[in-house]
Amino acid sequence: MNIVLCGMMGVGKSSVGIRIAEMTGRRWFDTDVMITDRFGRISDIFEYYGESHFRMLETDIVKELSQKDDLVISTGGGLVLKPENSELLKQNGKVVFMRATFETLLKRVRADESRPLLKNTGKTAEALGRLLEERTPVYEHVADYIVDTDGKSVEDVADEIVKLFAEERA
Repeated sequence: MNIVLCGMMGVGKSSVGIRIAEMTGRRWFDTDVMITDRFGRISDIFEYYGESHFRMLETDIVKELSQKDDLVISTGGGLVLKPENSELLKQNGKVVFMRATFETLLKRVRADESRPLLKNTGKTAEALGRLLEERTPVYEHVADYIVDTDGKSVEDVADEIVKLFAEERA
């Protein structure tokens, strides 16, 4: 069974995913990193091919990863919004929604110009707030578990998630 981390950009899916992999001996994959390694920068994909092409690449990655076992998968912020992706991930995994408040997320993403859905908007807070409002109900619906991350270290969040999965296997 795979551990799948979902949530908004800036919530810490990559950092926590790496730490869970270290703690459990599982292999870690980040869907955004895989796309970048294979196809180039995500911001370039958005600019030259559009968001729909990027979402198609995400689905191809999900199809590949969902066939494997005992992975930790950090997903891109919008990946589970596509029902096909969340269904594939749930066939062989449990989804953890890593939740954070708007204030926490804004602090983390404000300086990051590489985020294509916030790039060049000039209104990072407004764009982030809209995405959070749109995505949170989907994350909650898809999630098998919800873990709040505000005020917690990477270590604390990883420990909490590992304990959830240890309890499930017991």
